[in-house]
Amino acid sequence: MAKFIDPFCTKCEARKDSCFYMLQNGDLDFLNSNKVSTFYKKGQTIFYAGRTPTGIYCLLNGKIKLSKLGFDGKEQIVRFVLPGQLLGIRALIAKRSYTAFATTLEDSTVCFIDKESFFKITNKYPAITGCLLSTLSQLLQEAEDKMTSMAQKHVRERLAENLLFLNNIYKPVDIKNSVETTASIILPREDLANIVGTATETVIRLLSDFKNEKLISIEGRKIILKDIAGLHKIARL
Repeated sequence: MAKFIDPFCTKCEARKDSCFYMLQNGDLDFLNSNKVSTFYKKGQTIFYAGRTPTGIYCLLNGKIKLSKLGFDGKEQIVRFVLPGQLLGIRALIAKRSYTAFATTLEDSTVCFIDKESFFKITNKYPAITGCLLSTLSQLLQEAEDKMTSMAQKHVRERLAENLLFLNNIYKPVDIKNSVETTASIILPREDLANIVGTATETVIRLLSDFKNEKLISIEGRKIILKDIAGLHKIARL
């Protein structure tokens, strides 16, 4: 097994996509000496709902899902976290407990920054605070869009919309801006049904329909988009 190498903030590839991109060398050294990097295997939990945050998490590499448990005990995925993005920012700023679980979708490296160090950095760089407000605003917009989609679109439309969304999530980092590029979406059908807001059996049936319509191809657990324009039309995007 490969040895885990603690990453340096000065060489962090994900920093350009984070709110810490504007930090200068001296402050990067401070951040580096006050962060703890941890490697998580696929399926491990980073934090649990109900726990009180003591700092902030930043994803270096991998993918993470944030999810809640409903009254019936079923998992509800609320969002995905990609490299450079922060976890637990709302709970930390609001001084509240986490409302969701953070679980890795693949092997991931996560950096933790204690709240004292985090606020020391944000106080010195007002632009970071602006970035955090922008991030929170984006999360609110995504939640509103999700509610609108659930209320106004049929299941077939929502599935097409979420396949397009997941395609962007699973794209390699170096081709994120390539609209037509497709990726292999590797997500349990139960999770996909959870995101769409329907039964697993319904998702399986609709995926079969999409395959027959040559909108997607299916290779085992992998879903590959074949007709992005066609999916956009179905999703009414």
